Amino acid sequence: MFTVTYPEYNPVLSPLREHYWETAAAFNGCPIIKDGATHLVYRAMSDPNLLKEPHMRTSVIGHAVSNNNGVSYTDRHILISPDAEFDQYGCEDPRITCIDGIYYIFYTGLGGYPFSADNIKVAVALSKDLHTIYEKHLVTPFNAKAMALFPEKINGKMSALVTVNTDRKPSDICYAEFNSPEEMWSPDYWHNWYNNLDAHKVHVRRKPEDQIELGAPPVKTDKGWLVIYSHIQRYGRPDQAFGIEAVLLDVNNPLKILGRTKGPFMVPENYYDHVGQVPHVIFPTGTLIKGNILEIYYGAADTHCTIATIPLDNLLASILEDKEQKGFARFKGNPILAPRPGNLWETRGTINPGAIDIGDTTHIVYRAVSSQNVSTVGYATSSDGFSIDERSDKPIYFPRAPFEMNGDSQENFGCEDARIALIKDRIYMTYTGYDGSIPRVAVSSISVTDFVKNNWSAWLMPQAITPAHIPDKDCVILPETVNGKYLVIHRVQQSICADFVASLDFSKESINACIELITPRPGMWDGVKVGISTPPIKTEKGWLLLYHGISWSGIYRVGALLLDLADPTIVKARTATPIFEPEESYEQSGIVPNVVFPCGFVVRNGVGYMYYGAGDSVSGVATIHMNELMKMLEI
Repeated sequence: MFTVTYPEYNPVLSPLREHYWETAAAFNGCPIIKDGATHLVYRAMSDPNLLKEPHMRTSVIGHAVSNNNGVSYTDRHILISPDAEFDQYGCEDPRITCIDGIYYIFYTGLGGYPFSADNIKVAVALSKDLHTIYEKHLVTPFNAKAMALFPEKINGKMSALVTVNTDRKPSDICYAEFNSPEEMWSPDYWHNWYNNLDAHKVHVRRKPEDQIELGAPPVKTDKGWLVIYSHIQRYGRPDQAFGIEAVLLDVNNPLKILGRTKGPFMVPENYYDHVGQVPHVIFPTGTLIKGNILEIYYGAADTHCTIATIPLDNLLASILEDKEQKGFARFKGNPILAPRPGNLWETRGTINPGAIDIGDTTHIVYRAVSSQNVSTVGYATSSDGFSIDERSDKPIYFPRAPFEMNGDSQENFGCEDARIALIKDRIYMTYTGYDGSIPRVAVSSISVTDFVKNNWSAWLMPQAITPAHIPDKDCVILPETVNGKYLVIHRVQQSICADFVASLDFSKESINACIELITPRPGMWDGVKVGISTPPIKTEKGWLLLYHGISWSGIYRVGALLLDLADPTIVKARTATPIFEPEESYEQSGIVPNVVFPCGFVVRNGVGYMYYGAGDSVSGVATIHMNELMKMLEI
């Protein structure tokens, strides 16, 4: 599990009006280090030339240099021009590798117009100094794009990855090796190679309708060759999703896959990803490893060149599903809460438990669902955090207000998914009040003394704090003030929002604004809907919150957020991959299959205990060492 960070200095390249050849775009850059400086080759695109037929934007390969660790680039100039028959209509998307003192820059050559699979092929330019191109060659005699050399010979041969049939679906990322540089542009070599294409494929496509394309040149790690590539889901449809994924290949046999990310870990998220020539597109083309940080260079909206950073060891551990990165460990006695025969108020489910530690006892409040789909709140305790010591025979909290009752109906309403937090001397319970129509955030509270004595009649009358006409759920309260105000975090529609209130007297306070914290990432594991799961936990690095996300497949998974201590509306880190997902039978089956839904999280002796609903039927607990959880949020 790992995070992806986007530096504040993004984009590193954008179009320049003063350069006629890059007035429209400067994107899809590939970096290489030379003499201590970062050299970037990139695709630069002009505005249409009205004095030349056809009137079209033309791409060249630009070159820029950074002497400040890749933060800003200067000396931008044309390195490769479209001056050969095979690239006369444009040079696109370079990948650069240096072997034996020669820089091999592979790019897409557009050899005809209108563009078609028959005139889109791979070309290569050679340079010894990154100032002068001394040779250019057409490489593939067939439709292909996105070719890059491995930075060292494999088994004594120069080797490359290339994407074949990019414009004749389906495309494939394939492996090729050469006895000499000249073999790389030999038509005879490629005809023989293509006739045995299946033997060269690196199998990373998940579905037939997906489009894949090599991203960055391979980089060598102590675990294998790391390859970043583009994986486009639902390709060609209005809801297609551009994503970035990674695969790890064997050092000596790159056709052998050692591991891969389960899905995209990057999708368009930032403003520069969404605004440009082709909105909502990200496309990886280069990487650098700096210490333990992997920098991914990618094109944003076919307009800008941008960077994302990832802790490399976390990425590799996630790809390999490293056993040392244990993640959450489920209690072997799960589920800890299940419906009890004869208790009509919880026959349909005992789910989504909130939790809090008081003294040596973990107090658990859970959603109890009757056969008529009426939700109330049950109660249980545990001294060890796992085994249930006591459990209420009746609900400790039930619907009392109009916003959580369904008129005269006896079904489909109630108090759902309670989270509890100790703030000063009171316990505040936030939950979803549901009247059968519009879910709203509700709050009640009780003194710690009454709570511990099980004096449930002391619960204050609940207050609905969100508008009556807006669906709103999944609420937690930051237990400390920020500049004298409390932050309330909740879910509006599909996104997680926040708002400040002056006090915790909710008879006078309500939520009227949505400070957006995170939104779904289409195509990723949390691409359809996100919602807060557990109350904030204060750490040295920030406020830790768990959240749930729903994918296109309908699976509920769990991720983590880290909010800034000084300004908790700032998200410092967000896990790119889920940290917990349905795996056990009681999670993958039930009233709603494939659901894990935490509402409670307590920390004991450096260990976090996560209490969660499973399959909308039962509840379980899983633990994780806090230092391991915080490592997942490294940036």
